[in-house]
Amino acid sequence: MKKLVSLAVLSALTVTAADAAPSHISRGRDGAYKVTYDYTEKAKTGWYVGGRVALGLTSWENDNKTDAPSASELSNDSYSEILFGGALSAGYRFDYFWRAEIEGGLIGQFEDEDAGTTFKMTVPYLMANGYYDFANGLYVGAGAGVALPKTKLQGIFFTDGDDSESGISPILGVMLGYSHKLDNNLVLDLRYRLSGFVGPEHKRKFIEGDGIEYDIKTDVGMVLDNSVSFGLRYEF
Repeated sequence: MKKLVSLAVLSALTVTAADAAPSHISRGRDGAYKVTYDYTEKAKTGWYVGGRVALGLTSWENDNKTDAPSASELSNDSYSEILFGGALSAGYRFDYFWRAEIEGGLIGQFEDEDAGTTFKMTVPYLMANGYYDFANGLYVGAGAGVALPKTKLQGIFFTDGDDSESGISPILGVMLGYSHKLDNNLVLDLRYRLSGFVGPEHKRKFIEGDGIEYDIKTDVGMVLDNSVSFGLRYEF
């Protein structure tokens, strides 16, 4: 009788254990347990925050114009500069493959002095990005938003006009990157981004040697930024 009771209890415990086992653990006909794991089932979803530092090669041309008689001596300025920037972001992962984020940052700050004139440009931006993550850690993405470039045009011979000028321009970007999980929450991120926007127009007045006041205008054209950045994401 005791043997029958023990057998019944053992059978009940076996059934209970089988019912309580995770869905990726099953028992075959030969009595051996088989473990299967679908990485998409356990993929982390939800909110994350991140930050990154960037090094970018930024290129553009300033179109300089004036109504002064010396206009023939005025030339355009072409720039291709290495700028340091950074960004903060907040996003949401929908599943293993898709995520979206809002990113705000600074492309960089540039300063150039020539013939007593100082030109400065600072470019903060705000973008909405979408990403597709591959299983091997690589990802691709695209983003759109606004750039808020600010220029300063200063010199002792300027007589009128604001020395600072701010603009607003659509900015578009495409991204290619690699993510590596450091632990269950922390992710290391390496990203290349190509982005572009149009800079502002800056106008001031100055006096020539003849004592007459003239206009001078600097028009920042299309700005292309090739940047490589390193970042960390914390996934909640």
